[in-house]
Amino acid sequence: MSRETRILMGMPITVEIVGEAKAGLVDDVFAYFAAVDQRFSVFKPDSEISRINQNRLAEPDFSREMREVLALADRTKRESRGYFDIRRADGTLDPSGIVKGWAIRNAASLIRASGVDNFYVDAGGDIQSGGKTADGKDWRIGIRSPFNEAEIIKVLVPKGRGIATSGSYVRGHHIYDPYQPLMQIADIVSLTVIAADVLEADRFATAAFAMGKSGIHFLQQQPDLEGYVVSVNGVATQTSGFGAFVTS
Repeated sequence: MSRETRILMGMPITVEIVGEAKAGLVDDVFAYFAAVDQRFSVFKPDSEISRINQNRLAEPDFSREMREVLALADRTKRESRGYFDIRRADGTLDPSGIVKGWAIRNAASLIRASGVDNFYVDAGGDIQSGGKTADGKDWRIGIRSPFNEAEIIKVLVPKGRGIATSGSYVRGHHIYDPYQPLMQIADIVSLTVIAADVLEADRFATAAFAMGKSGIHFLQQQPDLEGYVVSVNGVATQTSGFGAFVTS
């Protein structure tokens, strides 16, 4: 078994491999995350997304990865009734609301392709796991209290699904309602989504959080999504199927 955490993409990323794995697999996974950061970081002046925003790169020259992520962003915007939007007020693009889940999903695929079925990848609290722990048990994922980081308010068994949480309690107000971009989302502080994989969970966690208190109702209407939201007053609401993944 190997487990390692490194700071990449501006956040801690943890990779755990259970059992035997090919030499260098963990390094390969972290190298993949580093390559994603180099391409999609809006903070790196020579990243591909920065060159697009600076009008230094024309659409015919976009990479395959960039085309894929931008297409996913457009699809998510349509599916969320416009609440997911990577275009900022100044007209530039910031795909960070979808890139993390996309990268975790692809890292998990890289691990599976190497012949490993039991693994765990956590990037900034968005998680994809597979198989079992080293003890042969189901993976257990805790949801932290948005008011006390030392407190776990729910423990989930993802059963191979992806988990993503959006909130304002760690990074401050960084998700906005595109229909009211000057107003902060103040009625909820944390929203967790369980979906078929971490990409689906991540893109809809961002979109649903942007909807504020109505986001949980949007998730309830989606057949393949479950959600759990905590209001600014500490009141939690969950979708009807969320409880099937809760152990405590």
